[in-house]
Amino acid sequence: MKMNKKQVAITLGIMCFILTVGIAIQIRTITDTNSTAKQTLAENGLRDEVLRWKEKYDHLYRELEVAEKELEKVRQQATQEDTVASTQEEEIKRNNMLLGLTDVTGPGIVISVKDKQGVTSEMLDPTDSIVFYLVHDTDLRMIVNELKNAGAEAISINNQRIVLTSSITCEGNIVRINGEKIGSPFTIKAIGSPERLYGALTRPEGIIDVFNRKVDTKVDKVNEVEISKYNGVIAAKVMTKATE
Repeated sequence: MKMNKKQVAITLGIMCFILTVGIAIQIRTITDTNSTAKQTLAENGLRDEVLRWKEKYDHLYRELEVAEKELEKVRQQATQEDTVASTQEEEIKRNNMLLGLTDVTGPGIVISVKDKQGVTSEMLDPTDSIVFYLVHDTDLRMIVNELKNAGAEAISINNQRIVLTSSITCEGNIVRINGEKIGSPFTIKAIGSPERLYGALTRPEGIIDVFNRKVDTKVDKVNEVEISKYNGVIAAKVMTKATE
């Protein structure tokens, strides 16, 4: 029995539909398979990355354990040597105080020395000079030496610490101490026995008696004197370490 054209068209249409549905199912299956494969690859990549970071963590943790053990050894050694270290540190501090490299405080005296007030050239005799009534570098050196001889442990003049290398010089009406220009009035601080220092300066015909004839002076005992450290550099110019 022969099929007419209408039947042939219907048959072809049905076959095309079935073929189209089959192709769509095949494409969907392939797509799902690729998606699953991609997800699997991504999961594997993340797993590898986690393993790499875990290896790094384990390595760093082992290094930390080693460092902590070394630190503990250092702490134990420091504890054993603590007595020696403390003694050395105290010795350094004491030497720095003696050298003038540390701020210090203690009982002592405060001396005020300034040019004679109220003196004018009209008041002077022809053989006299106004210079006589001014404070000079020699006056300050005399006071410093007297204080040292009386046992002063620290001395400063207008906050300039007097150390082994300090110089007190005069340039006209200006005095230089440690290279700094200092003018009248002068405040001299000294730490030591207040009674001994005061007695050394104020004894009859002592420095203060002599100075009072030409300049104004004042000496006070103080329970606590504060003296700042020397801000310069103490350097030896001639001496060197002896060879052993």
